[in-house]
Amino acid sequence: MSILWFSLLVLIPLALIIIQAVDGGWTNFAETMRNPQTAAAIWLTVKQALLVTVVNTVAGTLIAWVLVRDSFPGKRALEVIIDIPFALPTIVAGLVLLATYGPQSPIGIDVANTEKSVFLALLFVTLPFVVRTVQPVLLELEPEVEEAAQSLGANRFQTWTKVVLPALVPAISAGATLSFARGISEYGSLVLLSGNLPFKSEVAAVRIFSYIENDNVAAAASIALVLLLVAVAAIVTLDIISRKVARRG
Repeated sequence: MSILWFSLLVLIPLALIIIQAVDGGWTNFAETMRNPQTAAAIWLTVKQALLVTVVNTVAGTLIAWVLVRDSFPGKRALEVIIDIPFALPTIVAGLVLLATYGPQSPIGIDVANTEKSVFLALLFVTLPFVVRTVQPVLLELEPEVEEAAQSLGANRFQTWTKVVLPALVPAISAGATLSFARGISEYGSLVLLSGNLPFKSEVAAVRIFSYIENDNVAAAASIALVLLLVAVAAIVTLDIISRKVARRG
């Protein structure tokens, strides 16, 4: 039953995407990838997702550390706010971002219809991933372990690299993977803020939708297949890095 349920939700849909891309033929796939607008959309998506993942890896780990190790006024409120991107519909997130960072921004920052809008939208929707994967590990990591390392002569840097980091790397890797995968697949939060301008702020998901609207399902499936391969490559790479760092620790 578990395999059947997993197949219906994941394996069969993924297989159908591959079949639709293959049915279009290699010529259609190559033409789709050579299309300058499509190539620009894929590159923008992957680049911004990578940048957001790097930021989330650092900032998310620091936020998780503060939430676990420090006590301060408003901590409970911050815990709730961090999860808002999980619960908020993406189109609502786009509306919120447009109201805050659009042409009528109350804080004087207008990034609408620019490449920065893609980065900002992806940063908003992926914020919780690293925080929520690292936080439980930190809760299980007793401060006494760090104190023991320091009592044996380790300085703060050695304690962090030899004791804390190896324990956190698998969780950081998992959060980074989720952040990157969400980034390359995001659609709703970008529609209003980015403006979907070709060669400027159009992402791969919007390009897929455009092909479907034009009844070119094979081309849309081709882009989806490329994004799938990129996601799998990122998952494998981060898993290898995680294992090596944890083994060295």
